[in-house]
Amino acid sequence: MASRIEDYALIGDTQTCALVGRDGSIDWACFPRFDSGACFAALLGGRENGRWSVSPAAQTRRVERRYRDGTLVLETDMETADGTVRVIDFMPVRDHRKPQLVRIVEGLRGQVEMHVDLVIRFDYGSVIPWVRRRDGAVTATGGPDALCLRSEVELHGEHLASVARFSIGAGERRSFVLTYFSSHETLPEPVDPHEALAETETWWRAWSSRGRTRGPWAEPVAVSLRVLKALTFGPTGGIVAAPTTSLPERPGGVRNWDYRYCWLRDATLTLYALMLGGYMSEAEAWREWLLRAVAGDRSHLQIMYGVAGERRLPERELPWLAGYEGSRPVRIGNAAHEQLQLDVYGEVLDTLYQARRFGIGPDHWAWSLERRLLNHLESRWREPDEGIWEIRGPRQHFTGSKIMAWVAFDRAIKSVHGFGLEGPVERWSAIRDEIHAEVCARGYDAARNTFTQAYGRPDLDANLLQLSLSGFLPVTDPRVVGTVAAIERELIQDGLVLRYRTDDDRGPDGLPPGDGAFLPCSFWLADVYVQMGRRDDAVRLFEQLLALRNDVGLLSEEYDPHARRMLGNFPQAFSHLALVNTAHNLTTAPEGPARHRCGTDSRGLPSPSSTK
Repeated sequence: MASRIEDYALIGDTQTCALVGRDGSIDWACFPRFDSGACFAALLGGRENGRWSVSPAAQTRRVERRYRDGTLVLETDMETADGTVRVIDFMPVRDHRKPQLVRIVEGLRGQVEMHVDLVIRFDYGSVIPWVRRRDGAVTATGGPDALCLRSEVELHGEHLASVARFSIGAGERRSFVLTYFSSHETLPEPVDPHEALAETETWWRAWSSRGRTRGPWAEPVAVSLRVLKALTFGPTGGIVAAPTTSLPERPGGVRNWDYRYCWLRDATLTLYALMLGGYMSEAEAWREWLLRAVAGDRSHLQIMYGVAGERRLPERELPWLAGYEGSRPVRIGNAAHEQLQLDVYGEVLDTLYQARRFGIGPDHWAWSLERRLLNHLESRWREPDEGIWEIRGPRQHFTGSKIMAWVAFDRAIKSVHGFGLEGPVERWSAIRDEIHAEVCARGYDAARNTFTQAYGRPDLDANLLQLSLSGFLPVTDPRVVGTVAAIERELIQDGLVLRYRTDDDRGPDGLPPGDGAFLPCSFWLADVYVQMGRRDDAVRLFEQLLALRNDVGLLSEEYDPHARRMLGNFPQAFSHLALVNTAHNLTTAPEGPARHRCGTDSRGLPSPSSTK
């Protein structure tokens, strides 16, 4: 059985990632990149689907772990009755080389018997590889894929696994290097694990030293930025939402989605987090990925793409995997890429506008693309869509989608006024005003003094916090104040914000909802509190959210306050992006991201004309 989600730590090389449990087991890893077939999939179905464990043979009394300062090099100390060992796990960041997993075992005290259990299964546990010894290495081959293990410990085959036992004393070291390569290639050259460790530490510390983290929350911000870097596909600059698939919103439930793709919705927050953290080159790479991904026919703008900008992300189910804690089906691919979600137009236009404001170099082709997207949105914004929560049911007129359609035209107008670009401002202004009027008329419930999730529906939605965060209405507007109050009354559970709640305990798409609180929504509420001048409330909520991080500072997509456990794919970029931005809102207010998106900026650009 897989560990609890919060028991995992992340290691990565900016091309793919692996999850390491507190028990010393790597239960999830995909090679050669994020969305490739997993060779370790025990997280979704048990040991027989692939895992790599290096742990004491005797019962462990105590486990402590940490990242080495400024890095994603993981140290796990395990204490038994006979002594203590340390397992060091990392993935060398070596451009244009084959991805590797390196494990070094150090004896710290006494003499400890260790057990190695290596079960390799390609294609998400479905392919049992051909395992053999070649030139002093153990190789596993399955179709196009191959892994090579070079070890200072002798392994032998047992029940379709490679296993070993060894004893390690204080001051001794044993190392393991697992390298991916294409099966038609020659064996990869041996790697000195200790040199690789030194190089990896140097690389991560050099990257971390470029950051501009300060203030009382510098440590969680720095960790979150390293997570975002690890979730970046280095060759293209794309950032995946999470390195995992099908970790459930509720254990045993059916809301199990593949998050190993790049969502346009994350774009603005990503840009802010990277630029505020001092990582301008990464921010520029993310913008360039965005421009490449959305290039082409404007009528086919997708909500998500592959790490290289791939458009076809067909979804299928893997029936041979039992799923995390019985959560089925296990899915790879994501059918939501075919949905209409009007808010992504606003996200793209806002991202490119903010890039201009922050001084990322001009790209004249980007403005041409934006104008074409606006022409298309002009003919489609009145349509119903699937909304931010990617509803798999009938399309609706989601209020949040219309707000972000408004943002698209608003940012285009501001780009013309602030940066000397050319465009039909009068027409765009008329459309912006029309959208604004419609949302205020059809998305607002005057009797309850709150905006609602969709036209004609009474439900609330935490996404309505974007009313003021996007600049659609000022935070002092009574309708915004009323909406925030309604969210506080109806969507807060144990201090955390739910996405939505319905009377029949089913989501808008008819599926049972997840039990967890979607963590970015709680960060949004803290941001709105900052806008309202309710700093004490913002700090209190932010500190509560920070306390949910696991022992190495990671957050998932959701949190179940009743079971006190993390839910959803892990670690979640959206949660870490939101953490970084809320920390900056609290540290640099009134000049934080919430102010930048809807207020007057350093260029003197006017606030949105949205107070009607």
